Amino acid sequence: MTYKIGIDVGGTNTDAVVLDGRRVVASVKSPTTQDVTTGILNALTSVLNDAHHPTVSSVFIGTTHFINAIAQRRNLARVAVVRLATPPQSLGPMVDWPEDLRGAVNGGTYICAGGAQFDGSLLSELDEHSLRGIAEEIRQTDIRHVALSSVFSPVNADPEKRAEEILREELPGVSITPATKVGQVGLLARENAAILNAALLDLAGEVVDGLEKVVCEAGVTAPILLSQNDGTVMTVDRARQFPIFTVASGPTNSMRGAALLTGIDNAVVVDVGGTTSDIGLLQNGFPRESTVALDLAGVRSNFRVPDVLSLALGGGTRISDDGETVGPESVGFRITQEAKVFGGPSLTFTDIAVASGVRGIGEPGAAVDIPSATVSRSLEIAGDLLVRTIDRAKLSSRDVPVIAVGGGASLLSAVPVLEHLNIPENAGVANAVGAAFAEAGAEVDTTVFLDDNLTRSDALDQVKAEAVSLAIEAGADPENVRFIEVEDIPLAYLPGGMRIRVRVVGPFVAPAETAERTK
Repeated sequence: MTYKIGIDVGGTNTDAVVLDGRRVVASVKSPTTQDVTTGILNALTSVLNDAHHPTVSSVFIGTTHFINAIAQRRNLARVAVVRLATPPQSLGPMVDWPEDLRGAVNGGTYICAGGAQFDGSLLSELDEHSLRGIAEEIRQTDIRHVALSSVFSPVNADPEKRAEEILREELPGVSITPATKVGQVGLLARENAAILNAALLDLAGEVVDGLEKVVCEAGVTAPILLSQNDGTVMTVDRARQFPIFTVASGPTNSMRGAALLTGIDNAVVVDVGGTTSDIGLLQNGFPRESTVALDLAGVRSNFRVPDVLSLALGGGTRISDDGETVGPESVGFRITQEAKVFGGPSLTFTDIAVASGVRGIGEPGAAVDIPSATVSRSLEIAGDLLVRTIDRAKLSSRDVPVIAVGGGASLLSAVPVLEHLNIPENAGVANAVGAAFAEAGAEVDTTVFLDDNLTRSDALDQVKAEAVSLAIEAGADPENVRFIEVEDIPLAYLPGGMRIRVRVVGPFVAPAETAERTK
């Protein structure tokens, strides 16, 4: 019998679980370390010991390495940006970036004639001579990463593909990140996503090498998969190329874990941490994706991320003595030193919950002196904040189940208006459970042009087949691939044009499992 290991790195704790199917065999919480990797090794070693060193089929990891690098402006490589458009451009690459982040990443920007118009026709012929000249300029620098973007490349990617070929010919050993492979419609946001991805590539190599070393040191030889923003996983080889797809995996893992621990695939999930609660909508067992551009450390990008609302309410949220003020200040990771139930001086949401009857946290006797009026008023305010944010996360006015997970999930049982709340067993490690159950998948988002030779049905079949093939290539079980989203939207401004978006997932099948099936 083989088991899965799930690991999720949070700001305070690194959680790890060993799973037998959906059953949690062992779980641990270990402090997250500054270098992250040491904390992963500590958690992995501990959970393997608790589970008596089981045979492991695969290790799934959700890491904060990359989002931390962007937020803290460290370990980022400089990137040359090449845009195919009509020179000159009034809004150049990185035009709206924070000054400090642009200074850390900007390795030069170049505009070359090329690109497409909104209907897919060429904006202008690709100026290959000029592009080779740009490549020569980049070669004279120490820049080793290039982000390539092209106007309306989601409609017609041919100019970008040809430019990529030329740059690879002229710049051997330099990475090329085409924006179409990272972002969606919207030139600046798509280009920004490609630049951020390119800036993370050196770090991605170091992180993947570190993770492989850590897992090996723990005595595990199983494949390593990294959690992606959309609830699926990527291989370490793909992570070396597209680290940007992991930056929002934390909330995604928690929401996926909520679905798996409860068996509820459509619900609002509240992930309660020490400082905030992340609230999002589950649809068919996966987080609803954001439909607006993401602001990532001050940079607008449009790659796939979960639609999550952050509420300044967590276990460490400070409460005023009269209960009239609930947050937004928090004691954060210092909760075990600051909260009253842990012997500290600060009144927190954890103290209020313990005073109202929640058990198993700290020393209940330290909360008996909190006035009942303070308890009831602060819970009333907290309940109002939660209900309003939950309603914002929903797509309709109908009642939907609400699931609480995270280290502070039990605290919400004290909130009267959430009397029908679902708090599953092992809610505190739902993020690691979600990481372990992340599936392999693929998404194809493309524009097609219907005519006498290509009907709507034919176009849908072609895109579905492409998505299935990509999902299987990513490791999805061919026998259990399923469609979770299929959209086809006629484009009024493009005669015969239709945008088709297909998302496919399936259980990840480790190579050893595949070999066993074929015996």
